[in-house]
Amino acid sequence: VFIIEGRVDNTVHRSNITEAEHTVKPHTEETAEPSLLPAQTPQLSASPSQAPEETEKAVTQNYSNIANESGEADAAENALEYSIANGMELDPETGMDRYNTEPIPEGMPMPVEPQNIEVGDAVLTCTLSVSCATILDNMDLLNSEKAELIPQDGYILPPTEISFNEGESVFNVLQRTMKQNKIHMEFVNTPMYNSAYIEAINNLYELDCGRNSGWMYKVNGWFPGYGCSRYELKQGDVIEWVYTCDRGRDVGGDIRQYQ
Repeated sequence: VFIIEGRVDNTVHRSNITEAEHTVKPHTEETAEPSLLPAQTPQLSASPSQAPEETEKAVTQNYSNIANESGEADAAENALEYSIANGMELDPETGMDRYNTEPIPEGMPMPVEPQNIEVGDAVLTCTLSVSCATILDNMDLLNSEKAELIPQDGYILPPTEISFNEGESVFNVLQRTMKQNKIHMEFVNTPMYNSAYIEAINNLYELDCGRNSGWMYKVNGWFPGYGCSRYELKQGDVIEWVYTCDRGRDVGGDIRQYQ
């Protein structure tokens, strides 16, 4: 199980998890920072001078201003109330928690810190798929050396039932499944988001198909605004890793979460 172990620095650590059977070819590096980091993707407490109720009011005001600008005030207010009720500690100035996460939409799973998770003995099942189908419509943007890596139907891993232990995360399941299927995968450990960030699957890296390309994940049709190490899986969850060529717009992601 991948655990960040409460590091407080913002050093980025890279790991090549598995080696593919094909020859790994170099990927395009247009920027030193992961382009979609917050999405695959801040817990600050109140300052000593602020009472808890004052902190909540400050956060409410901050987030309501953001919501009003986007025209979704009601949903944002509900998300704020839901997140606070579920123990999310928000910075009054940013409206986010310490790992750069905005309030969670009402009814959606709250992030769980990997260092706090206890993996149990109960065996559950989920469905996992990995698709780069969007690249098929953007072959002109693709690094020409990577063309042979694109399956005809876009699936690197078709929807597959996977067993996992209670308490495991989206990252745990992806990492193990890629290794078992000998599919190359590379991630960076990002303490500032308290999560692994997936840079590459099947030797397809972010930026390989344009400046807005990279990997994203959704669970049960929802794109979480926090990293895959912080998403604790439940029985029957459907995980989809999808490659976007347009910063989420082409796969149904909410682009506002990732800016």
